[in-house]
Amino acid sequence: MSLELTISEAIKTAMKDKDKVALDSLRAVKSQIMLLKTEAKGAEVSPEQEIAILQRMIKQRKDSYEQFTAQNRADLAEVEEAQMKVIEKYLPKQLSAEELETEMKKIIAETGAQSAKDLGKVMGAASKALTGKSDGKSISEMAKKLLS
Repeated sequence: MSLELTISEAIKTAMKDKDKVALDSLRAVKSQIMLLKTEAKGAEVSPEQEIAILQRMIKQRKDSYEQFTAQNRADLAEVEEAQMKVIEKYLPKQLSAEELETEMKKIIAETGAQSAKDLGKVMGAASKALTGKSDGKSISEMAKKLLS
């Protein structure tokens, strides 16, 4: 089942349960999917594009959460955090730090990277291989750690 259909079913459930946070989060996801379909003139959205949408939405909420926390706006930060948790349910299982390190070591070996100069080559391969399994910031930090 595509993400769009899954989200539509989850919206119905959230409406029945009167779960406002889940409903707002899921409607935002569906809105982004519909926007992408409109831009693509009705073409189907690929699983990679769906994952990218979810990751972008989570990143936006993390950034907002950090800003609200810095400004002592706990009420708004809680909303962002709750929405983040709802959206994360629809992403593939995220890699732990140990799993990420193992995967990055494999990618570094495959690309033949030796030093920090090869970071771009490693990041390109890692971003493709680990799409949806880890965020770009974690991948970048691990690559820098392993190449230094």
